[in-house]
Amino acid sequence: MTQQPKKLLDQVRDAIRLKHYDYSTEKTDVYWAKRFVLYHNKRHPLEMGEKEIGEFLTYLTAEENVAALTQNQTLSALLFLYREVLRKDLDLPLELVWAKRPKHLPTVLAKEEVRQVIAQLTGVHRLIVQLLGGSGLRLLECMRLRVKDLDFGQRQILV
Repeated sequence: MTQQPKKLLDQVRDAIRLKHYDYSTEKTDVYWAKRFVLYHNKRHPLEMGEKEIGEFLTYLTAEENVAALTQNQTLSALLFLYREVLRKDLDLPLELVWAKRPKHLPTVLAKEEVRQVIAQLTGVHRLIVQLLGGSGLRLLECMRLRVKDLDFGQRQILV
């Protein structure tokens, strides 16, 4: 009895898990691979290349008005699909319409303002804010911390 080859999206999941990427990365990459295939009428990505990727990314920008970060995330997901799953190199750069990046500067609190905010917090919320500010952890990394991830002797947090 011959075994059926794995479906494309299952291959993407396997490749991401093999590299120990975060589950949110897995969900995002699978989502964009699926959208890409559906946009091109369920053609297999091996039948397509840079032209179709460019068309899809341009569509997202022009028709769905996605942000530049979303467009970059989609491109990364498709590059992963081609390079890591399908083992096919792509010739870049792509000819496409790039989303416009916002031209505003981020608002940053002064050190004294940060101290005032932390002073208003108590308990777990205070600890989380102090960890985020003092360690550079991302919010999700901080929320997933466990006691065994802390090494007080070495003054380290294992992420």
